Amino acid sequence: MKKEPFVTYEQLKEIVKEYPTPFHLYDEKGIRANAQAVKEAFSWNKGFKEYFAVKATPNPFLINILKEYGCGCDCSSMTELMMANALHFDGKDIMFSSNDTPASEFKYADEIGAIINLDDFTHIDFLEKTIGHIPETISCRYNPGGVFKISNSIMDNPGDAKYGFTTEQLFEGFKVLKEKGAKHFGIHAFLASNTVTNEYYPMLAKELFRVAVKLKEETGADIRFINLSGGVGIPYKPDQEPNDIRAIGEGVRKVYEEVLVPAGMGDVAIYTEMGRFMMGPYGCLVTTAIHEKHTHKEYIGVDACAVNLMRPAMYGAYHHITVMGKDNSVCDHKYDITGSLCENNDKFAIDRMLPKIDMGDLLVIHDTGAHGFAMGYNYNGKLKSAEVLLKEDGTTQLIRRAETPKDYFATFDCFDILKDMKF
Repeated sequence: MKKEPFVTYEQLKEIVKEYPTPFHLYDEKGIRANAQAVKEAFSWNKGFKEYFAVKATPNPFLINILKEYGCGCDCSSMTELMMANALHFDGKDIMFSSNDTPASEFKYADEIGAIINLDDFTHIDFLEKTIGHIPETISCRYNPGGVFKISNSIMDNPGDAKYGFTTEQLFEGFKVLKEKGAKHFGIHAFLASNTVTNEYYPMLAKELFRVAVKLKEETGADIRFINLSGGVGIPYKPDQEPNDIRAIGEGVRKVYEEVLVPAGMGDVAIYTEMGRFMMGPYGCLVTTAIHEKHTHKEYIGVDACAVNLMRPAMYGAYHHITVMGKDNSVCDHKYDITGSLCENNDKFAIDRMLPKIDMGDLLVIHDTGAHGFAMGYNYNGKLKSAEVLLKEDGTTQLIRRAETPKDYFATFDCFDILKDMKF
């Protein structure tokens, strides 16, 4: 699959006149088409809801687009809960899935009526002591342990993950929760990350559906929903075949009718919590080449750095790069594309074959719409960039301004660093 930017060179030359690089750019048209496709793929399930993983792209403008397609919010922290509440999501449309959770966050989640998804057996008593009761509707996160495989391929290692109840704890947890007043239950599991295969959700669904049937039989619990969480990935590399969400939805439907319907559970709602799939391909990081260095290797320095996109530095993640205005089929120069942090891993690409890059060239770093801006930080005192929405009509909207030194120093209440400085 050839990777093409969703923005043209001519469009981008005009956009950078208004917004200085670096900035994250989002594609409204692509976001809407994908949200509609997800909605259609699971329309066979009456109660289906996608709870967008706010952690992936915590921007209210983008979340409001998804809200138009019936999406809710999957939150993992106080501020994410606050954002969802401020955007007027009903409590039932907010899923609170966190771990090592502070008491204050459980309290707030309960106050706004969010569905609480417990990560650990010990959190049952902790939650009850914190909020004074057990909610009538509650969910538990399941971790079966071991290694999760599809065919002969190892997808991930749940047994090494810090999340979720063991099988024994899940069954005991449902019994305890029921005794404490819970009336309606949900099951949640996340067993593999960024899977680029249509088989993952149906395989996960079959495992969860079978557990759900046993839970109903052994505990008498009224299971209202099964949350497949995230894990549906995107093709970061050009040679990867993208997931087909409609094929995935159909695969889940077949397993649903095979396992749940015969067990009298044909009214169970299916929930998802996708972040990467919902938003990843519909964002890019736009940056400008500002330096070239010829030493032991050929380096191109850009005005973005790991502060703007942490994934390559953090775990060597691949992000495709397009040199705008150049023939990207003629990749006859080998470069490391670097940022300016005082860390040698501050590189967007290593030994990447690209067209000849000249100073001032605009580079588009693909697939930053999820876990891009969201993972940013302020190391070296660097400031986070702006976020810009490319609207369906071709116009742009600033949906988050770039940080300023005033933002960076805002928490130093003890003295005024900016007193004698002008910006």
